[in-house]
Amino acid sequence: MTCPICAKDTVAAYRPFCSKRCADVDLAKWLGGGYAIPSEDPEDAQEAAEALETLTQTQNQRPH
Repeated sequence: MTCPICAKDTVAAYRPFCSKRCADVDLAKWLGGGYAIPSEDPEDAQEAAEALETLTQTQNQRPH
């Protein structure tokens, strides 16, 4: 089996990765949304637009 990040052979302690570094790179991708699958559902797009508008309004109301 090869590491999904760098394609080197895996190490049992970090399986399916070859090292802690590659495991951390993978975790960072998850946390950063790198593995997200975009939705084409119009309802999701509407909800996202409304959430962004609410966030923008909230930030504009804060004293700077």
